[in-house]
Amino acid sequence: MRSYQSVLILKPDFDETQVGESLEKITSLIKSHGGECLKVDKWGKKRLAYKVKKNRFGYYLNIYHTCENEKVSSLEAKYKLYDAIIKFMVLRLDDKELERAMGNGEAEETEGNGVKAEAESKKEDAGKQDEKESVKEASASDEKKEGDE
Repeated sequence: MRSYQSVLILKPDFDETQVGESLEKITSLIKSHGGECLKVDKWGKKRLAYKVKKNRFGYYLNIYHTCENEKVSSLEAKYKLYDAIIKFMVLRLDDKELERAMGNGEAEETEGNGVKAEAESKKEDAGKQDEKESVKEASASDEKKEGDE
């Protein structure tokens, strides 16, 4: 089975209980198509960039799940028929993308930031070194002027 990400936009007039009911129905749709929900993110109510089915706002859901290859198109057809969903998108994920999405990629990000911070500290050290050299040169030129007088 492959891993997928479904981003769904629900009708904006739903309250939390209706969103919960819709989420249960969507997860049951995924399970009925031989899949399993791995992670569900509720992004909340957001303003849409343009009107979708006469709606300016929508409630976003982000679902990471597995599903069989052959059944993804029928899952998308069920999404189209479910009237609570005003727009959806299903993306296939690689293993690395799934790991990062599930939170295992945080260590990689901190390592990357550590390298970046290390490079910044080297730049700061080089800047301090340049500053010290310019101060030495200035003091040496001052000493020469005093010696000439």
